[in-house]
Amino acid sequence: MAKRASKRYRKALKMVDAAKAYPLSAAVELLGKLPRAKFNETVELAFRLGADPRQSDQMVRGTCPLPHGSGKVVRVLVFAKPGAAAEAARSAGAEHVGFEELIKKCQEGWTEFDVAIATPEAMVEVRKLGKVLGPRGLMPNPKTGTVTEDTAKAIRELKAGRVEFKIDKAGNVHVPVGKLAFPPANLAENARAVVEAVLKARPASVRGTFVRSCTMSATMSPPVRLDLREFQAN
Repeated sequence: MAKRASKRYRKALKMVDAAKAYPLSAAVELLGKLPRAKFNETVELAFRLGADPRQSDQMVRGTCPLPHGSGKVVRVLVFAKPGAAAEAARSAGAEHVGFEELIKKCQEGWTEFDVAIATPEAMVEVRKLGKVLGPRGLMPNPKTGTVTEDTAKAIRELKAGRVEFKIDKAGNVHVPVGKLAFPPANLAENARAVVEAVLKARPASVRGTFVRSCTMSATMSPPVRLDLREFQAN
């Protein structure tokens, strides 16, 4: 709480009208004018959804390629037996490629990577890492494109800035959309892509308002509420 009480944060808070919902372009512009921290802050969208994550038919999950990348260096691990998929992964720039030796390292608690990919064949053994990788959000999953034979394509998309999103237990979704140092137009395009992806992921069983609220914020900034009427959100 001490950080949030800083002079910089209090000054930023005065510049944001908490009662107002800003169009996306205006929100990005305002965020760029707020007092900044001494590092390149990550910009994130936070959605409060009208879906019930306790219902299996109301899970909200997906991926979204960011047009201008995430600004983050993504370390990729690929579980693959020796062969074409493993060679393709190495050629595509994966930091770690292997099978039994990598599974053993992960079982011992090693998780020095940001995303894990596995071939369908490798998943037979990788499933055993559920208790290790699952809580950290690192478990390969077909729904997010991280269980695939085309390891090279998955790596290229991840390195270029593909982000994943998933509803949490409280019914919220948090998605990074870039860095505060990005040109405003690029940041807006990234955010637009994420909003559209989340809206598209609406489960058919959800009734009433799907996106109840959406805010944009930098790592050390107050949230700026977005007006999503331009997206025709319900």
